[in-house]
Amino acid sequence: MRIVLVGAPGAGKGTQAKRLVEKYGVPQVSTGDLLREAVRQGTPLGLAAKAAMDAGKLVDDSIVLGIIRDRLAQPDAQRGFILDGYPRNTAQADALAGVLGDLGKPLEAVVLMDVDRNMLFKRLTGRRSCKACGRIFNIYFSPPGTPPHCATCNDKPELEHRKDDHEDVIGSRLDTYERQTAPLIDYYGARGLLKRIDGDGDVDAVFARLEVALRESGAA
Repeated sequence: MRIVLVGAPGAGKGTQAKRLVEKYGVPQVSTGDLLREAVRQGTPLGLAAKAAMDAGKLVDDSIVLGIIRDRLAQPDAQRGFILDGYPRNTAQADALAGVLGDLGKPLEAVVLMDVDRNMLFKRLTGRRSCKACGRIFNIYFSPPGTPPHCATCNDKPELEHRKDDHEDVIGSRLDTYERQTAPLIDYYGARGLLKRIDGDGDVDAVFARLEVALRESGAA
């Protein structure tokens, strides 16, 4: 399984990628997670990434591609991978194709997760994460309790509201996606790799649609 999940911020790519990891045993390669770890560590690349994310902008291609290349060369990615958050534009897609060609790991499918913009706003503004275990909640759809805390952690830490999930940043993030990332639909469609699914609704229902698309493409 060598796939890319495409969709706007809040479309559920990360959630569905984790489900695929559990079932198929291939790693999720999330540029967002990798970059946030670099930000947490305060590395030079992490500081540069943080400035871009806080402003609702995309991180520079040279930073992201280097991380992706190193990650896909690791032993656990030999059987396949699930790319989440990359590529985000056609230039990155070209660069990714070159890297995958060098590694002998061409893509088998690209799945577009379609979600209405109004729903995306609600998903993003309501998103919270547990600082201790990383579990994701949504105050509108899956609240953890009052006062906000992770009900699965004994010390019940407060939940974190990421800066890039605030309303004043979300609009910019979605506009950037529509302007730069949406052309990937045509890019991968022209190459016969694109599968489109409805990303709205129950997580299990979306996962079932995703599996159908992957089976049709031969990736699962």
